[in-house]
Amino acid sequence: MEDFLNQHFYGNTIQDWAISFGILIASIITAKILYWAIGKFSKKITSKTKTSLDDILVDQLEEPIVYGLVMIGFYWGIHRLHFGERADAFFDHLFIIILALNITWLFVRVIDSIIQEYIVPIVEKSDSDLDDQLLPVIRKTIKGGIWILGIIVGMNNAGFDVAALIAGLGIGGIALALAAQDTIKNIFGGVMVFIDKPFRMKDRIKVNGWDGEVEEIGIRSTRLRTLEGRLVTIPNGQFSDNAVENVTMEPTRKVKINLGLTYETSPDKMEKAIEFLEEIAKENKNLEEDILVTFNSWGDFAMGIMFIYYIKSESDIFATQTEINMAILKKFNNEGLDFAYPTQTIYRK
Repeated sequence: MEDFLNQHFYGNTIQDWAISFGILIASIITAKILYWAIGKFSKKITSKTKTSLDDILVDQLEEPIVYGLVMIGFYWGIHRLHFGERADAFFDHLFIIILALNITWLFVRVIDSIIQEYIVPIVEKSDSDLDDQLLPVIRKTIKGGIWILGIIVGMNNAGFDVAALIAGLGIGGIALALAAQDTIKNIFGGVMVFIDKPFRMKDRIKVNGWDGEVEEIGIRSTRLRTLEGRLVTIPNGQFSDNAVENVTMEPTRKVKINLGLTYETSPDKMEKAIEFLEEIAKENKNLEEDILVTFNSWGDFAMGIMFIYYIKSESDIFATQTEINMAILKKFNNEGLDFAYPTQTIYRK
């Protein structure tokens, strides 16, 4: 039996292979027991405390710690064996990188859980839409930054020339930035939308020929629901290059009407027509007090009256216009005021 255990297999005795394999199995069993113990006892203890931070830490730390224990057992078992200098160095570097990634994973889970537990409820309670839109972007940026830092630290400790690698990535990044300058422009446009806030969710805006309600504001593009019911995706770069008209933010809606009465209309009836328009405007509660009614033109076939009024921002614009137009039609018909239409009179000698 002793002779069998002392036989060499890939540069190591069968006994060394067996001990290393036993260490690996023992580390897996220990990790399983630790995982069970954390779930059985630690969570019960933390659930009785007033703060939820310890619950978060236990929940997020258990898996990285368990996997870390397995990795330590694997490294210990492999480190006992000898495969040559290059192979041993490879396993050492591999273990360092994996350990760095495991620690990075642990930090990412903890920080993301703290944001979910404490920051997200505060953002949801706020009245501003800006923080709701920025939080997912900031959250992903923080997680990405931690992962990048963890990878750099792991590769640096494993003996890689990180400075040369970063320099190479910098040159590649310049080429990528030149190729993706439109995307970068749209991202900066999205940042400016978040900062300047020319519009918000559910606002009706007009930009570059599009007219619709804002349904979603993203970091790269914004989605509008047009008046025809179609969904349009607009790159945020257009908000930097074009004027944005926020229809929702207008204090009042100006409406201009040009009415034409026939040339048979007497001066008295023209004065009555002006008085009727002023009365209609004053009786409607959806209009501002500022109105303008004037006999302003001599047309080819009609005498023109210009009627300008302003609809309050909280009022229904289309319903108010219908009320005003119906009131004009009824009043003018009842008083015998005839609207003109294109006509020609031909005189023959």
